[in-house]
Amino acid sequence: MSPSRSPRPHRVVVLLLEPLVGYDATIPSAVLGSARDPQGCPLYEVTMASLDGGPVATTTGYAVVPHGDASLLERADTVIVPGTRIPGPRLEGSVPDDLAAALGRLRRGARVVSICTGAYVLAAAGFLDGRRVTTHWQHADMFRELYPQVDLDEDVLFTDDGDVLTSAGLSAGVDLCLHLVRRDHGAAIANDVARYCVVPPWRDGGQAQFIERPVPVVDDASTSRVRAWALGHLGGDLAVPALARRARMSERTFARRFREETGLTPAAWVTQQRLHFAQHLLETTDLTVDVIATRAGFGTGASLRKHCAAALGVSPQAYRRTFRGAESRSA
Repeated sequence: MSPSRSPRPHRVVVLLLEPLVGYDATIPSAVLGSARDPQGCPLYEVTMASLDGGPVATTTGYAVVPHGDASLLERADTVIVPGTRIPGPRLEGSVPDDLAAALGRLRRGARVVSICTGAYVLAAAGFLDGRRVTTHWQHADMFRELYPQVDLDEDVLFTDDGDVLTSAGLSAGVDLCLHLVRRDHGAAIANDVARYCVVPPWRDGGQAQFIERPVPVVDDASTSRVRAWALGHLGGDLAVPALARRARMSERTFARRFREETGLTPAAWVTQQRLHFAQHLLETTDLTVDVIATRAGFGTGASLRKHCAAALGVSPQAYRRTFRGAESRSA
């Protein structure tokens, strides 16, 4: 019997619009292009397109040569628009005719994604009407003025509204692309990609864009050591009083510094980490939901089910089936 063939890679087309933010444009290829299945086969095929197939000038003095023209959009499963200073969407709320024609080539059901000011393009074309989206906080006022019909939240790293996803600027695009890998293929593969790219494996989309101390100094005034300890003790008591005692701070000081360093309250951060650990166990073990709930610190299976439903929109069993296949044992 001949060996079974791997499914074709998910087709991603990055639409380059000048003046292009070059950093944003490279993120999908670097992140999605690094994703492999357990047999080493690529999970995404990432190509770049310009409107006419020609080179696209960036805002920093070089040009990007794409794979082809806008006809590539017709075969895309996901279309990503990176940051751009294109005048119509950025300044007037309008879509040039050639761009409108290109976006009209998207097939029904294609997923659309923006990085940073790429959201202006999707908003001008009507993809974001009534959707919760984000963009770089520095451009939020202009965005809101041009596109009042869009629900803008400039306080988050990225948003996921099913078939429409948006991110804030620069490195938040990395977070969003890792989120796409996690959503499509699970935490284990997303973590492999993050390790290869040498970036943190997960920053929650709801984390604040602007944090007073984004890179905490590892000293007695930082909560970083306590956070590192907590990751190895997720099943224990991680309430603020216990964490503050370990940090040798008052509860009030600890909570304030924790938020300055992470953008999250201690409780929100702990819940986030426990859920990530539970997802990992669901994907990689046959442990029952009750056992996973205990190990991850949720206490009971009912509590884990509640958090999975709230954060992931599915039950633990459904999550396990999605990422392990029908052969995985029901818990």
